[in-house]
Amino acid sequence: METDKVKLLIKQAAKDLFRKYGYQKTSVNEIAKKAKIAKATIYKYFESKEVVLQAIIMDYLTVAIQDIMKHSNPNLNAIDRISHLLLQTSRLSYTVCNEFIGWDFIRESANAQEFLKILSDDLETLIIDSFIENDEFARNPENIQPIRFLVKSSKSIVFSFAFTSVTVADVKKNFISFEKELLPFLVKAAIK
Repeated sequence: METDKVKLLIKQAAKDLFRKYGYQKTSVNEIAKKAKIAKATIYKYFESKEVVLQAIIMDYLTVAIQDIMKHSNPNLNAIDRISHLLLQTSRLSYTVCNEFIGWDFIRESANAQEFLKILSDDLETLIIDSFIENDEFARNPENIQPIRFLVKSSKSIVFSFAFTSVTVADVKKNFISFEKELLPFLVKAAIK
């Protein structure tokens, strides 16, 4: 089989199992069995179960962020558009962590901190690159540094939600606060 097809098969099997049983309760053996391949084949393409999860999340985020960028309102001024896009991508980041990983893993796993650092860095790069590719304002060289600051700050705030939110109501409250208070402050501080 082609490399891309094998990777896709592994990711699809893992995604199905992660959604059904959760990340922690899914083993590499179960992924191999569902994909109908040898366990060694998974390790040929992915260093660990975490790397499989990372690939699944980044595939999902890439498509979703491209869609957000494509459907952004071109009639908004640059600052409002950037604010809206940051809010959308921040919500997406939180939702993805909740759906694919689960906050129990993030709060309790010894590997979670390193995993989140890698995911956070990849997500930051993806969002910044997407802004620069898809937004006239962001392509201006003098605006790239403020965009980096906004993405980095927003991402840090959203990932901190994982450690402070206990209920869905807490999440909603945090996002309302982020949207109404923190994000406008960050945008005004970054973009003059």
